[in-house]
Amino acid sequence: MAEGLRERKKRQTRQYISDVATGLFMERGFDAVTIAEIAEAAEVSVNTVYNYFPAKEDLFLDRGKGLVDRLSRFVRARAAGESAAAAVLRELREEVVSVSPKVGLIEGYDRFMKVVHGSATLQARLWHLQREQYEDLEVTLRQETGAPDGDPMPGLMAGQIGWVHQTLMTAIVQEMLAGRKPAEVSREALALLDEIEELLSERVLNYAVRADG
Repeated sequence: MAEGLRERKKRQTRQYISDVATGLFMERGFDAVTIAEIAEAAEVSVNTVYNYFPAKEDLFLDRGKGLVDRLSRFVRARAAGESAAAAVLRELREEVVSVSPKVGLIEGYDRFMKVVHGSATLQARLWHLQREQYEDLEVTLRQETGAPDGDPMPGLMAGQIGWVHQTLMTAIVQEMLAGRKPAEVSREALALLDEIEELLSERVLNYAVRADG
C-alpha cells in the first residue's frame, strides 16, 4: 500500500530530527547535548522530539529495532537444509564481503562509536539492545524448532549465535577506531569469521536445520 502524505511527512520529520541530533552528538558528544537544543536546531518543539523519540538515546540509536531482530531475520530466512548458525554465518559473510555499513564497514563509523564509548548512557542502551537481541533470537529458535518451554537448548544456541555476531562486531569496531580502511578491515573480518566457525561445535552448526521442501 502506498505511503500517504501524512505518513510520509511524519517519517521525514522523524528522520530530520534524528539527523540534526546525530550531527550535534557527533560535534559535541552525547551527554553535552540537551533535548531542548536539539528541538531548537531542528525548529520543532521539545514535545515534538519526545513524540518521535521517547528517550534521548533513541535519537542516536534510532535503528535499535533493526538490531534486535537482526539475527532472527537471518534464521527465519535460512534455506532448506541450512542450520540457524550456518544462515547467520552466511549472511554475515555476505555483508563483510560487500563492505556493508550494516557491519560497521563505512567511513565515519569510528566517529559514531567514539560517541558511544564516550557515554555511559549509550553504552548501557547498546548492552540492553544486545540483550533484547538474544531474547528475540531465543524465542525465534524455540518457535522454529518447536522446543517446549522447559528446553534450555534454544537459549544456549542463541547465546552461541549471538557470540558470533558480537565477536565479529567487536573486532570491526576496534579496527575502525584504529583508523583502518573499511576494505582492509573487511578482508580481516572474513578470515575471523572462518576462525569463529571452526570454534563452533557440530551441535551448534547442525541446530535448527530447515527441512527440505
